[in-house]
Amino acid sequence: MSYALELHGIVKRFPGVLANDHIDLAVEPGEIRALVGENGAGKTTLMRILYGLHQPDAGEVYIHGQKQTFHSPHDAIRAGLGMVHQHFMLFPSLSVGENVIYGAEPTRAGFVDRRMARQKVAEIAQQYGLQVDPTARVEQLPVGIRQRVEILKTLYRQAEILILDEPTAVLTPQERDSLFKILRGLAAQGKTIIFITHKLHEVMSLSDKATVLRAGRVTANLRTAETSREEISRYMVGREVMLVVNKPPAQVGEVVLAVENLVVEDETGRARVADLSLQVRTGEIVGLAGVAGNGQTELIQAITGLGPITSGRITLEEQDVSHVSVAGRRKAGQAYIPEDRTHVGLAAAASVADNLLMGFQREAAFSRHGLLSLKGIREHASRLIQRYAIKVAAPSEPAANLSGGNLQKVVVAREFSHQGRLLIAEQPTRGVDVGSIEFIHQRLLNYRSEGNAILLVSAELSEIMSLADRILVMFEGRIVGELNAAEASEAKLGLLMAGGSEKIRD
Repeated sequence: MSYALELHGIVKRFPGVLANDHIDLAVEPGEIRALVGENGAGKTTLMRILYGLHQPDAGEVYIHGQKQTFHSPHDAIRAGLGMVHQHFMLFPSLSVGENVIYGAEPTRAGFVDRRMARQKVAEIAQQYGLQVDPTARVEQLPVGIRQRVEILKTLYRQAEILILDEPTAVLTPQERDSLFKILRGLAAQGKTIIFITHKLHEVMSLSDKATVLRAGRVTANLRTAETSREEISRYMVGREVMLVVNKPPAQVGEVVLAVENLVVEDETGRARVADLSLQVRTGEIVGLAGVAGNGQTELIQAITGLGPITSGRITLEEQDVSHVSVAGRRKAGQAYIPEDRTHVGLAAAASVADNLLMGFQREAAFSRHGLLSLKGIREHASRLIQRYAIKVAAPSEPAANLSGGNLQKVVVAREFSHQGRLLIAEQPTRGVDVGSIEFIHQRLLNYRSEGNAILLVSAELSEIMSLADRILVMFEGRIVGELNAAEASEAKLGLLMAGGSEKIRD
């Protein structure tokens, strides 16, 4: 059989890590192949090798039967590859057409032929059903259209093999469905597509086959029509995983967190949070959904004390904390799992034990007369490391040595052990494997059942819909809709996330 792409025995080592361990991969022309695995399984490293961003220590790459050696992405592009990165590589101030042709501009008499460029971009967009205006300025486009521009860039350079890294990370459900339609159309016209994802429902919905990596090795090549999410997760983790949480009915009590008429302005005076009010009660999980950039970050910073407010009021168990410090809010009963674990949630140079201690260091179990109890700190760290299955050589090891998933476990372990009534959980399962997601979800539900309040912010609608009792949707700094979990659907939430009406038809 003639393959569009073949990888034979790919090996890649980094200091102390075998990222790719003799990986073989063969993909047919017109196929959509999903590449799945836990955080740190070697997916992105493998694709960066394929695109010329890394050089393999061993192994061979074949494109349409021809052996290739890629020293840079330019070599990969010349061989017919294109890559759409998770973080878009676009110039916001330029037009769609200018972004697409950048670095490969058509010329006439030594000058860029802009008319020819616009015409060619429009022709490619029409040919592949991408529906993009070449004259539109990128900074004015929604995220879903910007992603089409990235795909257009690869097609303009005549890519036959497209690599997409977590392509739906910032898309609404409607934008995701539109992207999938485009990718199926590209495959139908003979393009070969590889997409990296950790979302099993996307694997089942889009791909023809799935290649599963674990610890740098291929553990399975599966035909999607002949497998299941449960089987894929078993190959990813090495054991059975509960993919559906069992959520008992909520026992809702008194208000723990109240946000009243909150306004947060940026340095230009623009309202990032606009007259927003919400409440979170004991015994419930309130989910906050929205496309990134619609004020969720500024709202959470205001609630946690990490950012100033312009006006409004925030109360925690009836105590006004609008202008109270982060430490003061923690003392009042607030725990916080931040979105940015590296810069906000952790001190990378400090030990794992010290990171697990942060916020508790003044408690009697760890400090007497201003002196820290090293024995108490070690016991506390060892207990949490074991309970949360944190992979670390010793509690004294610097946090910087841990993988992203294990860093997230450190933050989660510390905040769950904080005896507060309110937990702000911002992307609590980002970057952790399927088995750890299962564990964290159960801990969130246990925390709720113990009579505590949770405000959950997540980019994963499936996570919000399975865990939350009520779901609030933010758009342009405002709450534009509220749904009970029982009535929520991706279609309803997605329309609200895009600024649509609250009156939604199924």
